[in-house]
Parts: sequence; C-alpha cells; structure tokens
Amino acid sequence: MDLVALEEIKRLKYRYLRAVDLKLWHVLAETLTEDAIAQYGTEAMGSKLDLTGREEILKFMRENLGPTIITTHSAGQPEIDIDGDTAKGIWSFEDTVVATEFKTVIKGAAFYEDAYRREPDGQWRITNTGYTRTYEFMHTFDDLPNFTLTGNRWA
Repeated sequence: MDLVALEEIKRLKYRYLRAVDLKLWHVLAETLTEDAIAQYGTEAMGSKLDLTGREEILKFMRENLGPTIITTHSAGQPEIDIDGDTAKGIWSFEDTVVATEFKTVIKGAAFYEDAYRREPDGQWRITNTGYTRTYEFMHTFDDLPNFTLTGNRWA
C-alpha cells in the first residue's frame, strides 16, 4: 500500500471538514475536483441533494452554511483503498449543526463514502462524496431551558 498517498488522502478529508466548519470556501474549493459530485441531505433538510461540479457544491455551502449556522464535523476510522491515481474511502462521521436563526440543534452520525483522484499537479482531490445516516436527532433551544451558546465571535 502507498502509505504516503494514504496519509495525503486522510489529510485531504480532514482539510475538507475543517474548511466546511470554518467556512473557508477557498480551502474547500481546493479539496474538490472541478467535476466533483456530492450527495448531501438529511431528514432535517427533507430530501437528499445531488450536486454536480465544484461550483455548485460551493454555492450550496455558501448559501446554506452562512454565519447563523455553526457546524462541527469529525471523521475517523478510515477504510481507504488506493489504486494508482484513484482511491475510495469510507469514514465514520459525526456532526453537530447549530442553526441559531431557527434555535435548533441537529446531531447525527453517518458513514461517508468518497472517491479521490490524484490530479496532474500531484494533489489528491475529492471526486465524489456523500453519506448514509445512521441516526439524526433535532431539538430546539426551547427544549433545553438552561441552554447557553458561546461561539467564536471573531471568525
């Protein structure tokens, strides 16, 4: 197994998740191929989304994860298979979404399934990403009478 490629792919996934949480759209763009495909969606959103192309994915993120949405994503336990300049990976995944405007917290877990390609510049990028939920729950701030939210106001 190509251990260097394995580590590069792990770092790529971590960078992707960090970019989403910190709303670093230029960094997120660098993690995706131009022709990337994403399948997102949860019960909270009502239906699955199929997004095609880096620009469509970025547009969705910018429009749906604005300043009133706080997220944290964590992935681990990767199962990555590399075949030359392509690879596939499965990741255990947990996320929390705090929608301050709607006074709602969403928590869930899933398994991400990704495909990767080493581009001509030598960098690995995500060509396909999506997840299958194992659970998701929502509650409102009103459900938690002592709920206090402190966020990074300087981001």
